[in-house]
Amino acid sequence: MAYQHLQRNTTSPGRVFLELLRLIIVFCIILTLFKPEWIERINEDRKPVIAILADQSNSMGTTDIQSGESLVTRQDWLRSALQSNVWDNLKTDNELLFVDFSQEPDTGSLEIEGTDLSSPLESALKANSQLRSVMVLSDGDWNIGATPELVAKKYRSRGVPIFTTVVGRDTPLPDVGIEDIKVPGFGLLGEQVAIGFRIKSTLPNDVELEVELESDEDENQKMTLTLPAFGEIQDSFLFYPETEGKRNMAIKIPVQGNEITDLNNLQEFSFSVRKETLKVLVVDSLPRWEYRYLRNALERDPGVEMNCILFHPGMGMGGGKNYLSQFPNTREALSPYDVIFLGDVGIGDGELTEEQAELIKGLVEQQSSGLVLVPGRRGRILSFLNSPLEELLPVQLDESKQNGFPLQNENPINLTTRGGGHLLTRFEMDEDQNSQLWEGLPGFFWSAPVLKSRPGTEVLGVHGSLRNQWGRLPMLVTKTAGSGHVLFMGTDSAWRWRRGVEDKYHYRLWSQVVRWMAHRRNLAEKEGIRLSFSPENPEAGDKVYLQASILNRAGFPLEANKINARLEFPDGTVELIEMKKIEGGWGVFEGWFQSSLSGNHSISINIPNQGRELKTELQVRSPSLEKIGQPAKRNVLAGLSQISGGQVGGFNELEKLVLAMKSVPEPEEELRRTRLWAHPYWGGLLLLLLSVYWIGRKLNGFI
Repeated sequence: MAYQHLQRNTTSPGRVFLELLRLIIVFCIILTLFKPEWIERINEDRKPVIAILADQSNSMGTTDIQSGESLVTRQDWLRSALQSNVWDNLKTDNELLFVDFSQEPDTGSLEIEGTDLSSPLESALKANSQLRSVMVLSDGDWNIGATPELVAKKYRSRGVPIFTTVVGRDTPLPDVGIEDIKVPGFGLLGEQVAIGFRIKSTLPNDVELEVELESDEDENQKMTLTLPAFGEIQDSFLFYPETEGKRNMAIKIPVQGNEITDLNNLQEFSFSVRKETLKVLVVDSLPRWEYRYLRNALERDPGVEMNCILFHPGMGMGGGKNYLSQFPNTREALSPYDVIFLGDVGIGDGELTEEQAELIKGLVEQQSSGLVLVPGRRGRILSFLNSPLEELLPVQLDESKQNGFPLQNENPINLTTRGGGHLLTRFEMDEDQNSQLWEGLPGFFWSAPVLKSRPGTEVLGVHGSLRNQWGRLPMLVTKTAGSGHVLFMGTDSAWRWRRGVEDKYHYRLWSQVVRWMAHRRNLAEKEGIRLSFSPENPEAGDKVYLQASILNRAGFPLEANKINARLEFPDGTVELIEMKKIEGGWGVFEGWFQSSLSGNHSISINIPNQGRELKTELQVRSPSLEKIGQPAKRNVLAGLSQISGGQVGGFNELEKLVLAMKSVPEPEEELRRTRLWAHPYWGGLLLLLLSVYWIGRKLNGFI
């Protein structure tokens, strides 16, 4: 067409140029329709890569691999396997990359000790374009990180198989070990302290086990437990510290005859004991027997400072040693009390007012104080309904039974399963013996008008005989209210426990109640400032909630809207925690932090213009995700191999797996494709040619 056009018209250099240019443009457009690509072959100088990932986590310390006539740890076998010549068959045609993973972190490390299978696999895939295959040598005890199966799917899409060697036995070792211990943040001098523990057995037979609590200050304790075959048991040591200060303690169990390892037969910990004087307020209406003996018990307790209020309806306020002439009517006057006992007293003329009830509620919910309800036969507890104290009641009351339930026969309090091991009701270390002891205590002839417990409460004891459609009537019930605790006791006859034993159980009950309720309130305290934290023994990764109660120089609640707490981590870094004020006028501030570090955390609050400063330490434990003595998890490793197209085998099949890796085809040559037809430079070239053609036509006089 271009030739014919030139034949019909005058041939000139300009016309020839335009026709040739048009011919080039048409050719380029036709070429674009064929979608041309520029292909580059990337030539790798290095050989195909085979990655060997070796598990170095704590669980690899399990001794369960037969080597000759002796057993060795998984770690020892792995070290020997990595140094053997089994890998020589792969070195000729491949580059071997040995990588350790899941190493145990140092104290204060940002990493939590555990086995992360996903991260090393992901890193190996991203870092090596010529990855041929991967060998994972592990016990499969995956406990942190992303799901390994997701990474295995990426390997399948790349055509890279994962071979896995199960290092360890598929069945558990014959072993008895301490799985966990629970230690309170501190103990008060004379306070009953409970050190809980959990022991697990993988032995095929029952074991009679002697558990020992060792201390560098107090006398060692021992208890004998029967551990069922392939089972576990929980219990706790109870003791009363007799000296102040920090002590190092340990729980240990003896090595059984057929046990393979003794690495988990001992757990050491530290524990501090402080001397505190707890302030208690006892409020009642008449000097009934329970009031008299309760008052004597608290007055004779060297760790308790007690005040009494006796309203004496119609007779005026009671008086005497440690008596108050009126109820503390301000937050400043009431806030020093750690525990308040409300007896057979109600809200009305000559007793508590609505405003005082509101103060008690605020003290419990915002100041972490305890409230003990010991109702009586006057039925004044029913006046708490439709008052600020109604929300604190752990039980639902029967308004039709104002005088309660009088009984002709003596009835005991029967402990529930929860009550059998609770610190409030623990008179004997053995739970069964403790429950039998409670059933043998002198009973009662009257109980409070109770229908049932409320949701969110713990029932520790029930009526020995009375029941309704909801079961046995609850007699001992606890409830958490805000940051404090409430205890309801449905009878006024605990004083009868003195029969034949004097103050042995009666004094002990109320001593345990006072100290249990005041425990959180006394975690950290200095003049004018109090700090509590929850949980008391956090693990790395837990959220720790802080609550500070601060008074100004004049002794009134601090009016600031927020304060800052200074937190110093074990690695020396510092963070400021903003603590916001809680509504209610008690000078309470709340905040929280989350730490991935284990070790001592220093917390300090400083209000210089009010002369308030407090510094304390919080021990954050490292989570014990890695367990010694657990069987290898073949299913985890088998899943990786199955998804990616590899193979799985035991530790005695390593050589077979290595030979299988040798037969894996080399990775395909990598090609880099550039789509010319869609490249901006190609589009720019076409636009330039069209522009030159158009301008040329105009210059040559063509329309």
